[in-house]
Amino acid sequence: MKRYLATFVLLSFALMGCRRDMFNQPSARPLEKSDFFHDNNMASRPLEPHTVARGHLNEDEPFFRGMVGTNLVASFPIPITREVLERGRERYDIYCAPCHGRTGDGRGMIVQRGFPAPPSYHIDRLRQAPVGHFFDVITRGYGMMFSYASRVNPEDRWAIAAYIRVLQASQNTPATALTATERAQLEGAQ
Repeated sequence: MKRYLATFVLLSFALMGCRRDMFNQPSARPLEKSDFFHDNNMASRPLEPHTVARGHLNEDEPFFRGMVGTNLVASFPIPITREVLERGRERYDIYCAPCHGRTGDGRGMIVQRGFPAPPSYHIDRLRQAPVGHFFDVITRGYGMMFSYASRVNPEDRWAIAAYIRVLQASQNTPATALTATERAQLEGAQ
């Protein structure tokens, strides 16, 4: 019993000593001035050259840049499914429709309130543009449009580009290219 009591007392003193030291530890906040490192007076160390955060290697150039070398890609680097198109419509309605309009005609709500109109997706130049063009414009911006790279992830940029192609087809597909069933459905909807 004496041995247990002595162990308990020693352990109690040890824990009290640790607790006092824990409350008085120096701390450094990220990017705060500090004399800990002699070369930069900062609490954080600069990144080593050519380091890449885990999961951000982005080796797939067509997927992450919409280009191969300096050429825009002409085909989608992802399979286009109904889910991708639905996601593209959703993202388009959020990020693009305020300026480009719900049908891609360039007459969105912002334009109706006086902002300069973007070009319609239905002009020949944009109908003939490679799909990488739309990805690149969403990524880097163009003219009055700023970059959406920090707001829209690459998968969603491709989904938006796919939906833009759907909008273009919806306004520019000749009736002769439709099947009889499709024409009947179209005429019944009017």
